[in-house]
Amino acid sequence: MNTTQLECFLAVANYLNFSRAAEDLRITQPAVSHQINTLEDELGVKLFHRTSKMVRLTQPGHLFTSYAMDILKLTGISKARMKECQETMPQRLGIGCRNFVELRLLQPVLAQLRQQTPNLLPSLRLIPFSSLENLLEEGDVQVLLSLQESAPAKAVYRELARCPLVCICAQDHPLARHDQLSLQQLRTGGRIATCPHPIYPPALFSIQSQIVSGKSPDQMLFCDNLEILYTLVESGYAFAVMPDFPSVRMPGLCYLPLPDFSPLSFGAVYSSESLNPTLRQFLSLLEQVMRAKPEQ
Repeated sequence: MNTTQLECFLAVANYLNFSRAAEDLRITQPAVSHQINTLEDELGVKLFHRTSKMVRLTQPGHLFTSYAMDILKLTGISKARMKECQETMPQRLGIGCRNFVELRLLQPVLAQLRQQTPNLLPSLRLIPFSSLENLLEEGDVQVLLSLQESAPAKAVYRELARCPLVCICAQDHPLARHDQLSLQQLRTGGRIATCPHPIYPPALFSIQSQIVSGKSPDQMLFCDNLEILYTLVESGYAFAVMPDFPSVRMPGLCYLPLPDFSPLSFGAVYSSESLNPTLRQFLSLLEQVMRAKPEQ
């Protein structure tokens, strides 16, 4: 038994005419007859006496009329309540980041989403390497921030920005007096703070390898994560090479362009099944943040 059968039954019961019932329901008369026959088979009773000249309700048909009306009314109430529940219940959006720099990009985005979508409940995951890719495949996160070359091959990649590479250093670092830097200047620029692959993506790791070529071991500070790297850079012990995210630059650091190297593509990764209105809104706001110019 379904609502279509009940609607057909009540229409025929009202008009006592299959053709008029079909016209009211905007379906064909054979379709109405099929629904009534199926309903009668399921109930095991005849609901109508039908002849070539007239249609009238049987005694079970009269009894079933009130039941059918109650069922349809309850169905309508249930659908309305479920819609209200869906509109008011928290919308969950799982967002995955690999490091604290990516995490900082989310703050202005989430602040705007909170205003525009009050029932949004973000779930942030800060997990490096392949663990995030597994969470994306399993649906625990709906979107993952990533450089293109590190994005999972099976997911959809949407570029949000082309990030130029920059040298970051403390304001009192010797390199800070330059407007931009060449590869040779980086090679002779003192200690470099570096992270191993896969903390650094392949392209960045390759560039880093060019810079450290010929440097003595004491000129390289190996870091387990970006938090350690930035701490060493901020304290003036070393410089580092990173993709530039202008909207979340760290105060007190210099960001020096590296024209010898090509920008890296940065974007969002998601499965096509996850692309709902909330995720579209998130991606649009994140793109605006990525394009924002740094505060002077």
